Amino acid sequence: MEHVLCYRPLDLEAFPMKYVLTLLLLIPAVSLANQDDDFLAAREAFRNGNAAQLERLAEHLKDSPLEPYLTYYQLRMHWDDKDASAIKQFLSRPEDTPVIDQFRVEWLKFLAKRQRWNEFAAEYPHVINNDTELGCYALQLRQLTDENGALREARTKWFSDAGQPESCATLFEAAIQKKVINEQDIWTRVRLAMESGNVSLAIQLAKKLPKKYALSAAAIDKASSNPDRYLTKTKWDKNSEAQRLIMLFALHRLAKEFPPLAYSRWEKLAANFPETEQHYFYGWLAYEAARRQDARALEWYKIAGDALLNDTQLAWRTRAALRVQDWHEVWASITAMTIQQQHEGAWRYWKARALKELGKTSDAEVLFSDLSREYNFYGQLAAEELGAPPAAGIVPAGFQSSKDDLNEIQALPGIQRTLALYRMNLHFEAAKEWAWAIRKFDDKKLLAAAELARRNEMYDRSILAAERTATLHDFNLRFPAPYRDSMQGHLREQGLEEAWVYGLMRQESRFANQAKSDVGAAGLMQIMPATAKWVARKMGMRDYRAALIHDTEINLKLGMFYMKNVLSSFDNNTVMASAAYNAGPARARHWRADKPLEGAIYVETIPFDETREYVKKVMSNTVYYSKIFDQPGASLKQRLGIIGGKTPENQKPLPDER
Repeated sequence: MEHVLCYRPLDLEAFPMKYVLTLLLLIPAVSLANQDDDFLAAREAFRNGNAAQLERLAEHLKDSPLEPYLTYYQLRMHWDDKDASAIKQFLSRPEDTPVIDQFRVEWLKFLAKRQRWNEFAAEYPHVINNDTELGCYALQLRQLTDENGALREARTKWFSDAGQPESCATLFEAAIQKKVINEQDIWTRVRLAMESGNVSLAIQLAKKLPKKYALSAAAIDKASSNPDRYLTKTKWDKNSEAQRLIMLFALHRLAKEFPPLAYSRWEKLAANFPETEQHYFYGWLAYEAARRQDARALEWYKIAGDALLNDTQLAWRTRAALRVQDWHEVWASITAMTIQQQHEGAWRYWKARALKELGKTSDAEVLFSDLSREYNFYGQLAAEELGAPPAAGIVPAGFQSSKDDLNEIQALPGIQRTLALYRMNLHFEAAKEWAWAIRKFDDKKLLAAAELARRNEMYDRSILAAERTATLHDFNLRFPAPYRDSMQGHLREQGLEEAWVYGLMRQESRFANQAKSDVGAAGLMQIMPATAKWVARKMGMRDYRAALIHDTEINLKLGMFYMKNVLSSFDNNTVMASAAYNAGPARARHWRADKPLEGAIYVETIPFDETREYVKKVMSNTVYYSKIFDQPGASLKQRLGIIGGKTPENQKPLPDER
């Protein structure tokens, strides 16, 4: 089936104001404000355990679309009531809100902890969003009638580098006692915990080993806190398997910090390890070296031989090969991946590139052709490899959601709840309601929902819905351009390309004005408080204070000044400037190669997962915005360009970075 793409000229005057939520009726704004106040007060009453106040407020909201939340709050405060009829009635409602399924999950855990298995068995089949804790409770139920089957299934959950809920721990203990989980399984999980740096779990698991194999918690702790000291000061005991495992852990830990030093220590110790463990260590040493862009990474990968590499190790083996443009090794590394991993866009593209470089043009074009139909970073690059124009496929089309389409979507209780929750800045709950409401929508309904969200200035929800369409696409909804009038003066003042600024801002905040990251970045441009303070000082803003970071005009002013500052420091290279905006200028410079490197390879070999994906999306977004704004510029590959090699000059920090 052919994709249908929608493109409409962008109207700068359209939809700057927020729609009034109708809730099927034209409710006055004062009524909405009262409803919001009552709901927030009810939410607080629930948190404080004030049942009487909650009851009064619930009466006010009984005809509101938010009523399921009030019922949820009330039922949660009466877990121990002998009469569960109200709970059963709530759970029997149509599933039009995630709060019902959330309650079901919590209720089932409550039942399981009290061994009320008959009630558990009756309700468990209706769960939609299961989790590990609840899944293990279900296995405990199965254990009552099929112990061996339940414990064998529990064993499949055992091999994790993370801690597991108590409901799983009970099963694991039984499986260990019954020898369903054996000593080798325990050793394997200890190693997984050590590989991920989960020292506390490794120590906890080590206690489950027989005494002759038991790992010393003190030794693990020393190897973790100062691996080099542990390796140089510990007296080697050739007969101790436990010590050998801790030595490997210390070597891996040291490789994370400084691969060359780990290799130096390894050369003196390698003979004490069997060949399989030598290959195992080289696989991890190569991985850590590849992430640090150490030229010896490929050599160490080859020494690892037939060691079983996980998905992450194989990905970095491929990136190490890309870094030196060893195209045969790129192809071989990707071919060694699982079918599932090979199907990821990155490895389909780079496999095609490797085939092309190796002279297998027709095989490469098959992969490029399939990938070029996807609207993302690799799809754009694949299209360009086939000679298609930038942003291929975005052509004018006449589809637009009708008034009836929008009214139909807005009438849905889940959409009404989303709008109300968003209005109250309860964005987490709003996001859950939105995802639940649109989960079964077809393309036409998704686009109507996206348009409704845009009109209510819920740009992040609008983008989410628009991106989910399968064959009918509207790029004005995927790539909205709010605040465009406010942007123009700052763009002219800083001399920035509008498409790049929007491409970055879409990735930073999805245009959510109150967005705040886990590390404290804030606003549309996601500026760190310290950066905002520094920029304000550079701009001579004497009256700047921290609260102003959320003001739209101030946030745009500070953000674009900083973008220009970063861009100028990288000779107007938007790839490196984008990386620097996310991870810092020093890191972006450090990730250069010793010689000029194709921009796409520079991006693919960025060590930080978040930054690597960030730069891909910013650059891809930029190409789409350029087309939407009718400002056609360079293709994606041209924008990525060539990243110059390291020189003493371009590795020096700027004065403000010292």
